[in-house]
Amino acid sequence: MDEEFSLDDPTQLLESASDFAHHPGSLNDAAVKDFLDRFPLPVIISALQTKSDVPGLENTLVACLERVFKTKYGASLIPQYMTFVQVGLKADSQIVRCLSCKTVSSFLKNFDDKSIYAIKLIIDCDIYPLLLDCLVNGDEQVATAAIDAIKNLAQFPEAMGIIFPSNFNEATHLGNVASRCSSLGRVRVLSLIVKLFSISSSIASVIYNSNLLSLLETEIKNSNDTLVTLSALELLYELTEVQHGAQFLARTTFQLLHSIISNSSMESILRSRALMISGRLLSKENIYMFVDEPSAKSLISAIDVRLGLLDSQDTDERESALEALGGIGSSIQGAVLLLTSFPPAARHIVHAAFDRQGGGKQLGLLLSVLQQAAEFRLAGYRVITGLVARLWCLMEICSKLEIINIVTDPTAETTKIAMEARYNCCKAIHKSFMSSKLVSDPALSGIAGKLQEAVQRGPYLVRKHTEATPVVMTAERF
Repeated sequence: MDEEFSLDDPTQLLESASDFAHHPGSLNDAAVKDFLDRFPLPVIISALQTKSDVPGLENTLVACLERVFKTKYGASLIPQYMTFVQVGLKADSQIVRCLSCKTVSSFLKNFDDKSIYAIKLIIDCDIYPLLLDCLVNGDEQVATAAIDAIKNLAQFPEAMGIIFPSNFNEATHLGNVASRCSSLGRVRVLSLIVKLFSISSSIASVIYNSNLLSLLETEIKNSNDTLVTLSALELLYELTEVQHGAQFLARTTFQLLHSIISNSSMESILRSRALMISGRLLSKENIYMFVDEPSAKSLISAIDVRLGLLDSQDTDERESALEALGGIGSSIQGAVLLLTSFPPAARHIVHAAFDRQGGGKQLGLLLSVLQQAAEFRLAGYRVITGLVARLWCLMEICSKLEIINIVTDPTAETTKIAMEARYNCCKAIHKSFMSSKLVSDPALSGIAGKLQEAVQRGPYLVRKHTEATPVVMTAERF
């Protein structure tokens, strides 16, 4: 370390730490070691604790330490300074608390072996309860960093007993933590549960068996605070995205969604989210392995009834319900249920797609479906394939060049099932077109050629045949 440097005058540290923190690109271990040789960690930590009143020093040192601890070399030093981390997690400064949470993450990510030792260090320094306190009482950035640290902790099998204690009366039991929190704190605890749930099926099973998903249900049922209920529904929607979530959500969620959708006194925005979640759940093929057909039909029936009660003024909720039905129809089993329910819920999609306005039929919704995510496009292809046999539908399809362009585009899909669904749709349109009176309409000759070419090309992307081009070269003269 430079002998002229003194904590009494932290100017040199401030300048060097600022250069280090804002150095472009990544820093290797050698650069970190060189910096710490000049300004050892005890000096930086001491300055951070005693000179926080120096303008810009705290922010600069925090940014500097964050870069230090992200490297392999810097992370290897963390066990020696776990007491500093412990103090930092309890600091009044939010950026210091955030740094401490990120330091825990760096420590856990870079700890290659001796995982039992890592967990022992976490326990001995009482780190986990402090992370929970940061989660519940820190600002948004601190809470996010605390969730990341706990997620990294959950990667260690030895940490399961810490995060999920068997005794509910433990102060760190997430159910107990949530019971002591403000509404914001409870939402953060729920967010942590969702993040942990997404890690693996085994952790999801622990969460389910610990009855922690019931915390989410309780908040959703709490109609006293619309914002909290909406936040809980957003977290439930996030759970439906988890691949292994179906087997756990099917057991607890269907009746809850049914009750929200059927409750006319509930806020429309809450019903809209419940409708979207229902569509997402029932669009997954594996959900039908864990839920019986009557339960699935009951939820579809609730969506059907709700649509029947909505008028043209309920635009957002109506669109959510129709999108939900479109999502359900994207799975094979879901499509079967839509068509076999009584009355068939699929009629709403048809009515919306071909709603009479201004004397003609409109195809705004089907075009919109074909422009959505893959599972929704799949539903759109199937609906058109079935309806295009009707002349009125064929005429409307042929009048929408955007739809023709999508169904004839061999690059529109990348999966086998979607490629084949698009091709079958294209074949159905072409077959109906060639056997209809539209075939003699000169205005539609371009569409006829486009359909014919797409059908000949087949369902998969194949390069167009190109004729060999003769090359003419002048004779060389010697």
